[in-house]
Amino acid sequence: MRLHPNRRLGIPLSGRAGLLLLFVLALPLILGAWRGVTGRTINPRQVKRIKDGQTTKHEILIWFGDPQETDRTPEGVVFIYKNYKAAEVRSRQRKPKLPDAEISKDPYLLDKRLRREDNQKSPKKSPNKVLSSTLTIRFKPDGETVQSHEYKEF
Repeated sequence: MRLHPNRRLGIPLSGRAGLLLLFVLALPLILGAWRGVTGRTINPRQVKRIKDGQTTKHEILIWFGDPQETDRTPEGVVFIYKNYKAAEVRSRQRKPKLPDAEISKDPYLLDKRLRREDNQKSPKKSPNKVLSSTLTIRFKPDGETVQSHEYKEF
């Protein structure tokens, strides 16, 4: 018994089409998640590939994507890329708590619940981000070739 050419793998055509459709739909999600997990970073290896006077705008866009800032000057276009990292969280010193017995003895307190700042919980803050590196690329007046570039790490 000969199998139909589309059934060589033993997967029905609709199953293979479904698998292909699932892969096509999942690919952008996987790539987007990868970019979200790794964050948008400036790769120093890619920066070393930039050659002033030779590298094109197209290559820059492929290597680094769209810039966070674009400036137009009389000398030409300037792309600015920024990379951020999470800032270190500093713990705040808390006020020492008074025992309830001492609070109730204080004649100037009307209600001990009003003086308890510890009962008020502050909302969780998202981690702050600090600038870790910048890449500034200046293009020649033709707008297609890199004139100069500057990479800084902080």
